[in-house]
Amino acid sequence: MVNAGAIVCTSLLKQGASNAEKFDYVMNFMNKLAGNEYIPVREGVWDRNFAIGYYLKEKKCFPEGTDMTSILDLYFQLCSIEVTCESASVMAATLANGGFCPITGERVLGPEAVRNTLSLMHSCGMYDFSGQFAFHVGLPAKSGVAGGILLVVPNVMGIMCWSPPLDKLGNSVRGIQFCTDLVSLCNFHNYDNLKHFVKKLDSSQGGRRPEGEVGHQSSLCCVHWRCVCTEEVCSVFHGHGAEGDYDSRTALHVAAAEGHVEVVKFLLEACRVNPVPKDR
Repeated sequence: MVNAGAIVCTSLLKQGASNAEKFDYVMNFMNKLAGNEYIPVREGVWDRNFAIGYYLKEKKCFPEGTDMTSILDLYFQLCSIEVTCESASVMAATLANGGFCPITGERVLGPEAVRNTLSLMHSCGMYDFSGQFAFHVGLPAKSGVAGGILLVVPNVMGIMCWSPPLDKLGNSVRGIQFCTDLVSLCNFHNYDNLKHFVKKLDSSQGGRRPEGEVGHQSSLCCVHWRCVCTEEVCSVFHGHGAEGDYDSRTALHVAAAEGHVEVVKFLLEACRVNPVPKDR
Protein backbone atom coordinates (compact mmCIF):
# COMPACT_ATOMS: atom_id res chain seq x y z
CA MET A 1 0.00 0.00 0.00
CA VAL A 2 2.80 2.41 -0.93
CA ASN A 3 3.83 3.98 -4.23
CA ALA A 4 5.61 0.92 -5.65
CA GLY A 5 2.60 -1.33 -5.16
CA ALA A 6 0.25 1.30 -6.53
CA ILE A 7 2.34 1.67 -9.69
CA VAL A 8 2.32 -2.10 -10.30
CA CYS A 9 -1.46 -2.21 -9.70
CA THR A 10 -1.82 0.59 -12.25
CA SER A 11 0.00 -1.57 -14.82
CA LEU A 12 -2.64 -4.30 -14.34
CA LEU A 13 -5.63 -2.06 -15.11
CA LYS A 14 -7.49 -2.88 -18.35
CA GLN A 15 -4.39 -3.93 -20.28
CA GLY A 16 -4.61 -2.99 -23.93
CA ALA A 17 -6.83 0.05 -23.36
CA SER A 18 -5.63 3.64 -23.77
CA ASN A 19 -4.69 5.74 -20.74
CA ALA A 20 -7.79 7.87 -21.27
CA GLU A 21 -9.99 4.76 -21.18
CA LYS A 22 -8.20 3.49 -18.09
CA PHE A 23 -8.55 6.82 -16.31
CA ASP A 24 -12.26 7.01 -17.14
CA TYR A 25 -12.64 3.44 -15.85
CA VAL A 26 -11.04 4.31 -12.50
CA MET A 27 -12.99 7.56 -12.14
CA ASN A 28 -16.24 5.72 -12.86
CA PHE A 29 -15.35 3.09 -10.26
CA MET A 30 -14.44 5.77 -7.67
CA ASN A 31 -17.74 7.54 -8.28
CA LYS A 32 -19.66 4.30 -7.74
CA LEU A 33 -17.68 3.58 -4.59
CA ALA A 34 -18.49 7.07 -3.28
CA GLY A 35 -22.17 6.99 -4.22
CA ASN A 36 -21.62 9.78 -6.77
CA GLU A 37 -20.31 12.19 -4.14
CA TYR A 38 -18.03 14.99 -5.43
CA ILE A 39 -14.58 13.71 -6.47
CA PRO A 40 -12.44 16.44 -8.09
CA VAL A 41 -9.24 16.05 -10.11
CA ARG A 42 -6.28 18.37 -9.51
CA GLU A 43 -3.82 18.07 -12.39
CA GLY A 44 -1.39 20.36 -10.58
CA VAL A 45 -0.38 17.58 -8.20
CA TRP A 46 0.94 15.19 -10.88
CA ASP A 47 4.27 13.73 -9.82
CA ARG A 48 7.21 13.33 -12.22
CA ASN A 49 9.54 11.09 -10.24
CA PHE A 50 10.33 8.05 -12.40
CA ALA A 51 12.92 6.46 -10.12
CA ILE A 52 10.50 3.92 -8.63
CA GLY A 53 9.29 2.97 -12.08
CA TYR A 54 12.79 2.21 -13.35
CA TYR A 55 13.49 0.13 -10.23
CA LEU A 56 10.29 -1.89 -10.76
CA LYS A 57 11.15 -2.39 -14.42
CA GLU A 58 14.60 -3.67 -13.47
CA LYS A 59 13.02 -6.15 -11.05
CA LYS A 60 10.57 -7.28 -13.77
CA CYS A 61 7.50 -6.31 -11.73
CA PHE A 62 5.43 -5.19 -14.73
CA PRO A 63 3.44 -7.44 -17.10
CA GLU A 64 5.38 -8.34 -20.23
CA GLY A 65 5.27 -5.65 -22.90
CA THR A 66 4.35 -2.86 -20.48
CA ASP A 67 5.19 0.70 -21.58
CA MET A 68 6.60 1.99 -18.30
CA THR A 69 6.38 5.67 -19.28
CA SER A 70 2.72 5.31 -20.20
CA ILE A 71 1.95 3.47 -16.96
CA LEU A 72 3.66 6.17 -14.90
CA ASP A 73 1.75 8.88 -16.74
CA LEU A 74 -1.53 7.14 -15.84
CA TYR A 75 -0.34 6.60 -12.25
CA PHE A 76 0.44 10.30 -11.86
CA GLN A 77 -3.01 11.16 -13.22
CA LEU A 78 -4.64 8.81 -10.72
CA CYS A 79 -2.63 10.48 -7.94
CA SER A 80 -4.40 13.74 -8.84
CA ILE A 81 -7.83 12.38 -7.84
CA GLU A 82 -9.07 14.00 -4.64
CA VAL A 83 -11.74 13.03 -2.13
CA THR A 84 -13.63 14.93 0.53
CA CYS A 85 -14.56 13.67 4.00
CA GLU A 86 -18.07 13.08 2.66
CA SER A 87 -17.08 11.10 -0.45
CA ALA A 88 -14.40 9.08 1.35
CA SER A 89 -16.78 8.21 4.19
CA VAL A 90 -19.17 6.72 1.63
CA MET A 91 -16.28 4.68 0.22
CA ALA A 92 -15.52 3.43 3.73
CA ALA A 93 -19.19 2.65 4.29
CA THR A 94 -19.32 0.71 1.02
CA LEU A 95 -16.50 -1.48 2.30
CA ALA A 96 -18.24 -1.79 5.68
CA ASN A 97 -21.43 -2.78 3.88
CA GLY A 98 -19.88 -5.75 2.07
CA GLY A 99 -19.36 -3.92 -1.22
CA PHE A 100 -22.87 -2.41 -1.51
CA CYS A 101 -22.89 1.38 -1.62
CA PRO A 102 -25.26 2.50 1.18
CA ILE A 103 -26.23 5.62 -0.80
CA THR A 104 -27.18 4.03 -4.13
CA GLY A 105 -27.67 0.40 -3.09
CA GLU A 106 -25.42 -0.69 -5.99
CA ARG A 107 -22.95 -3.54 -5.56
CA VAL A 108 -19.58 -2.00 -6.34
CA LEU A 109 -17.26 -4.73 -5.03
CA GLY A 110 -17.59 -8.47 -4.68
CA PRO A 111 -17.28 -10.14 -1.27
CA GLU A 112 -13.79 -11.53 -1.96
CA ALA A 113 -12.54 -8.12 -3.11
CA VAL A 114 -13.92 -6.53 0.08
CA ARG A 115 -12.33 -9.23 2.24
CA ASN A 116 -8.96 -8.86 0.53
CA THR A 117 -9.07 -5.06 0.68
CA LEU A 118 -9.94 -5.00 4.38
CA SER A 119 -7.24 -7.58 5.10
CA LEU A 120 -4.63 -5.39 3.43
CA MET A 121 -5.89 -2.29 5.21
CA HIS A 122 -5.77 -4.10 8.54
CA SER A 123 -2.24 -5.41 8.03
CA CYS A 124 -0.48 -2.52 6.29
CA GLY A 125 -2.80 0.44 5.78
CA MET A 126 -1.16 2.71 8.38
CA TYR A 127 2.44 2.74 7.14
CA ASP A 128 4.95 1.61 9.80
CA PHE A 129 2.32 2.15 12.50
CA SER A 130 0.13 -0.64 11.10
CA GLY A 131 1.08 -3.23 13.70
CA GLN A 132 0.44 -0.91 16.64
CA PHE A 133 -2.80 0.31 15.08
CA ALA A 134 -4.00 -3.28 14.60
CA PHE A 135 -3.17 -3.99 18.25
CA HIS A 136 -4.75 -0.90 19.82
CA VAL A 137 -7.61 -0.15 17.40
CA GLY A 138 -8.17 -3.53 15.72
CA LEU A 139 -9.95 -2.15 12.64
CA PRO A 140 -9.00 -1.90 8.94
CA ALA A 141 -7.90 1.61 8.04
CA LYS A 142 -5.96 3.51 5.37
CA SER A 143 -3.86 6.55 6.11
CA GLY A 144 -2.67 9.23 3.72
CA VAL A 145 0.05 11.86 4.08
CA ALA A 146 -2.54 14.56 3.39
CA GLY A 147 -3.79 13.92 6.94
CA GLY A 148 -6.72 11.64 6.27
CA ILE A 149 -7.60 8.31 7.84
CA LEU A 150 -10.29 6.13 6.29
CA LEU A 151 -11.65 3.74 8.93
CA VAL A 152 -13.96 0.77 8.38
CA VAL A 153 -16.10 -0.79 11.10
CA PRO A 154 -17.33 -3.93 9.27
CA ASN A 155 -21.13 -4.30 9.15
CA VAL A 156 -21.56 -1.05 11.09
CA MET A 157 -20.18 2.09 9.42
CA GLY A 158 -17.41 3.83 7.53
CA ILE A 159 -15.58 6.93 8.75
CA MET A 160 -13.24 9.45 7.14
CA CYS A 161 -11.43 11.86 9.42
CA TRP A 162 -9.04 14.56 8.26
CA SER A 163 -6.53 16.54 10.28
CA PRO A 164 -3.26 17.52 8.51
CA PRO A 165 -0.72 17.60 11.40
CA LEU A 166 1.22 14.32 11.03
CA ASP A 167 3.37 12.27 13.36
CA LYS A 168 6.85 11.03 12.41
CA LEU A 169 5.34 7.99 10.63
CA GLY A 170 3.14 10.10 8.35
CA ASN A 171 -0.20 9.53 10.12
CA SER A 172 -2.65 12.15 11.34
CA VAL A 173 -2.04 12.77 15.05
CA ARG A 174 -5.64 13.65 15.81
CA GLY A 175 -6.93 10.95 13.48
CA ILE A 176 -5.04 8.28 15.40
CA GLN A 177 -6.35 9.69 18.67
CA PHE A 178 -9.94 9.71 17.36
CA CYS A 179 -9.72 6.07 16.29
CA THR A 180 -8.23 5.09 19.64
CA ASP A 181 -10.90 6.98 21.59
CA LEU A 182 -13.68 5.49 19.46
CA VAL A 183 -12.57 1.93 20.17
CA SER A 184 -12.11 2.69 23.87
CA LEU A 185 -15.80 3.70 24.00
CA CYS A 186 -17.45 1.15 21.68
CA ASN A 187 -16.89 -2.58 21.16
CA PHE A 188 -15.49 -2.08 17.64
CA HIS A 189 -12.08 -3.69 18.14
CA ASN A 190 -11.77 -6.93 16.17
CA TYR A 191 -11.51 -8.90 19.41
CA ASP A 192 -14.00 -7.01 21.58
CA ASN A 193 -16.57 -9.68 20.70
CA LEU A 194 -14.78 -12.33 22.72
CA LYS A 195 -17.02 -14.15 25.16
CA HIS A 196 -17.61 -12.30 28.44
CA PHE A 197 -15.84 -9.16 27.15
CA VAL A 198 -18.57 -6.62 27.90
CA LYS A 199 -16.96 -3.43 29.17
CA LYS A 200 -17.91 -1.10 26.30
CA LEU A 201 -20.95 0.24 24.45
CA ASP A 202 -22.41 -2.54 22.32
CA SER A 203 -23.23 -1.30 18.82
CA SER A 204 -25.51 -4.28 18.22
CA GLN A 205 -27.62 -3.50 21.30
CA GLY A 206 -28.44 0.12 20.68
CA GLY A 207 -25.45 1.32 22.65
CA ARG A 208 -26.54 -0.07 26.01
CA ARG A 209 -23.82 -0.59 28.57
CA PRO A 210 -23.50 -3.79 30.59
CA GLU A 211 -25.91 -4.10 33.49
CA GLY A 212 -24.83 -2.08 36.49
CA GLU A 213 -22.68 0.40 34.59
CA VAL A 214 -23.56 4.08 34.36
CA GLY A 215 -23.63 5.76 30.96
CA HIS A 216 -25.73 6.82 27.99
CA GLN A 217 -28.72 4.61 27.34
CA SER A 218 -28.32 5.03 23.62
CA SER A 219 -25.37 5.35 21.27
CA LEU A 220 -27.41 7.43 18.82
CA CYS A 221 -26.12 10.72 20.15
CA CYS A 222 -22.54 9.48 19.74
CA VAL A 223 -22.74 8.99 15.98
CA HIS A 224 -20.84 11.79 14.25
CA TRP A 225 -22.70 13.60 11.50
CA ARG A 226 -19.84 12.99 9.06
CA CYS A 227 -20.22 9.21 9.31
CA VAL A 228 -22.17 7.23 6.75
CA CYS A 229 -24.02 4.36 8.39
CA THR A 230 -25.01 1.01 6.96
CA GLU A 231 -28.36 -0.71 7.20
CA GLU A 232 -27.44 -2.30 10.51
CA VAL A 233 -26.96 1.11 12.12
CA CYS A 234 -30.26 2.27 10.61
CA SER A 235 -31.99 -0.66 12.29
CA VAL A 236 -30.37 0.24 15.62
CA PHE A 237 -31.65 3.80 15.25
CA HIS A 238 -35.10 2.55 14.31
CA GLY A 239 -35.28 0.15 17.21
CA HIS A 240 -34.00 2.49 19.88
CA GLY A 241 -34.79 5.95 18.50
CA ALA A 242 -36.96 6.82 21.50
CA GLU A 243 -34.14 6.37 23.98
CA GLY A 244 -32.26 9.38 25.22
CA ASP A 245 -29.02 10.40 26.86
CA TYR A 246 -28.39 11.23 30.52
CA ASP A 247 -30.85 14.13 30.22
CA SER A 248 -33.42 12.12 28.23
CA ARG A 249 -32.59 14.01 25.04
CA THR A 250 -32.98 11.88 21.92
CA ALA A 251 -30.58 11.91 18.98
CA LEU A 252 -33.17 13.91 17.01
CA HIS A 253 -33.32 16.52 19.79
CA VAL A 254 -29.53 16.93 19.86
CA ALA A 255 -29.19 17.06 16.06
CA ALA A 256 -31.91 19.70 15.77
CA ALA A 257 -30.53 21.74 18.67
CA GLU A 258 -27.05 21.80 17.14
CA GLY A 259 -28.26 22.64 13.64
CA HIS A 260 -27.23 19.41 11.90
CA VAL A 261 -29.94 19.44 9.24
CA GLU A 262 -28.55 16.43 7.35
CA VAL A 263 -28.60 14.33 10.52
CA VAL A 264 -32.19 15.37 11.20
CA LYS A 265 -33.14 14.28 7.68
CA PHE A 266 -31.25 11.02 8.11
CA LEU A 267 -33.00 10.21 11.39
CA LEU A 268 -36.47 11.06 10.08
CA GLU A 269 -36.25 9.64 6.56
CA ALA A 270 -33.79 6.73 6.73
CA CYS A 271 -34.25 5.65 10.34
CA ARG A 272 -37.89 6.67 10.78
CA VAL A 273 -37.46 7.78 14.39
CA ASN A 274 -40.33 9.32 16.29
CA PRO A 275 -40.65 12.91 14.97
CA VAL A 276 -42.21 14.23 18.21
CA PRO A 277 -40.21 12.74 21.08
CA LYS A 278 -40.59 14.23 24.54
CA ASP A 279 -37.68 14.65 26.92
CA ARG A 280 -37.96 15.68 30.54
